[in-house]
Amino acid sequence: MLLKVGLTGGIASGKTTVSNLFIKLGVPVIDADVIAHALVKPGQAALEEIIQTFGSTIINKDGSLNRAKLRQEIFTNSRQRELLESILHPRIRQAMQEKIAALSALSVPYCLLSIPLLLEKGWQSQVDRVLVVDCSPDLQVQRLIARDGLSIDEIKPIMKTQANRDARLAIANDVIYTNHNLSQLQKQVLALHQLYSKHISKELIK
Repeated sequence: MLLKVGLTGGIASGKTTVSNLFIKLGVPVIDADVIAHALVKPGQAALEEIIQTFGSTIINKDGSLNRAKLRQEIFTNSRQRELLESILHPRIRQAMQEKIAALSALSVPYCLLSIPLLLEKGWQSQVDRVLVVDCSPDLQVQRLIARDGLSIDEIKPIMKTQANRDARLAIANDVIYTNHNLSQLQKQVLALHQLYSKHISKELIK
């Protein structure tokens, strides 16, 4: 039986770094963000629906989605964010379920489902175990400034759309802390990999 581990965490908490460490160990990772990016490529039905909803001004000259402009739209207007989610989330959920079904036919002990909004969108029921990637809010802000060049005024509304740190930790079966160096992070990932790999049924590691 395939164990489904839902990986989640706040923006810039280190989810991608953690996912990549599991991938290096040979673990299948189904990433909601990767699926979302594929869904909005030129020619995809989801992108066409987004254009109809938000207008052609959010499209670059090459036909690709202007993510920065769309981000400004949705993080300053909750109604706009809900419209985008109504277009993307059902498609993401379907694609993830198809990938889970495909993995279930293989002899792998577990997979990771990387879902940034796992708590916010009620995905707990879709996974057997929740792994939260955690760091301090101050570190999240520092990483966002360094990674995306965002200002504090741009960061605040983004973080407000996500569950707070305490709420995420409250639903966690396991936590990986990314405040530490890479060596410490690798040790945490390996320990959980060994735990998840030993499961026969989800009841054994509750």
